[in-house]
Amino acid sequence: MTAVTQSGSTPVTSSALSTTSSAGDLVTSQGKTSIADSVVQKIAGISAREVSGVHNLGGGASRTFGSIKERIPGSSGPSTSQGVSVEVGEKQAAIDLDVVVEYGVAIADLAQSIRRNVISAVERMTGLQVTEVNIAVDDIYIPSDDSEGSQEPSRVQ
Repeated sequence: MTAVTQSGSTPVTSSALSTTSSAGDLVTSQGKTSIADSVVQKIAGISAREVSGVHNLGGGASRTFGSIKERIPGSSGPSTSQGVSVEVGEKQAAIDLDVVVEYGVAIADLAQSIRRNVISAVERMTGLQVTEVNIAVDDIYIPSDDSEGSQEPSRVQ
């Protein structure tokens, strides 16, 4: 274990500087760490999209706006926080997700997997305690569905 000396203070071991996921680590005698809502939104959005069976995040209007934004040259691509809203306090966070699921996936099982992945990622990366992850299933993606815009429209001859 190596010691790190801060100016004008006693040596601090490297273990004291570690980022263990405990909400108490955000406020210490050395200072306070605040985490922006947008950081938690991005972590939650990325970790929710990692779950197999999640087609997209966001309600109809936000997905439409997002797909238009993606087509603009120079845009940053798909928004990682689309369909995610959060409330972040000093030690806790609550997360709401709007999800589009793939047809055939068991929604209750998918919701549990999403919760597990989101809670794990947010708590590990931020040290915040996630009090709840609310999931609203807004739509089901059917590969032959033309409304998503990801498939060529079927043509009748």
